[in-house]
Amino acid sequence: MIKHCSMKCGRLLGHVSVKRKQRMTMEIDLALTILRVSLGLTLAAHGYNKFFKGGKIEGTGRWFDSMGMRPGKVHAYFAACGEIGSGFFLAAGFLTSFAALGFVGLMSVAYWTVHSKNGFMVLNEGWEYVFVLAIGAVTVAMLGPGEWSIDHGIGWATDLDGYTGLIISAGGGVAAAISLLGAFYRPPKQEAT
Repeated sequence: MIKHCSMKCGRLLGHVSVKRKQRMTMEIDLALTILRVSLGLTLAAHGYNKFFKGGKIEGTGRWFDSMGMRPGKVHAYFAACGEIGSGFFLAAGFLTSFAALGFVGLMSVAYWTVHSKNGFMVLNEGWEYVFVLAIGAVTVAMLGPGEWSIDHGIGWATDLDGYTGLIISAGGGVAAAISLLGAFYRPPKQEAT
């Protein structure tokens, strides 16, 4: 990670001692781990909730049907699996940029189908929450998962970060969301008042 950090930070770390670079590297790895795990477990908890809490998959499916994501039960199942899978993969730092793609895709669909018409603040069912999760995941994809990740252990940690991570996570996630919405989203007709 020292080499990786030095490449990313360039001149900023040029005058810093080796001991300080090592400490900064550990601090960066800790910060990335905290960010990855908190974002990942938050999204995974949402998927878990769809399976085991409230109305479960059947209830979530009815809700999806009511908003125009048909067939609702199928989309509820795939949304729950996507949230759990993307969440755990990001938390572990495994296929990090692709896990972030899942975040962006899921949160973009949630933004469009539920939150966009309610303004920014989450207290009004706005898009604040889905925005923070998606941007956090893109940030991790761009920075890379850090040394304390499966990607680093395999040797992929710096292969899919930076602008490549941005394109995979943000570009791929938005493209996936647009494709899904175009194929399956049929919002109910608004009654004239």
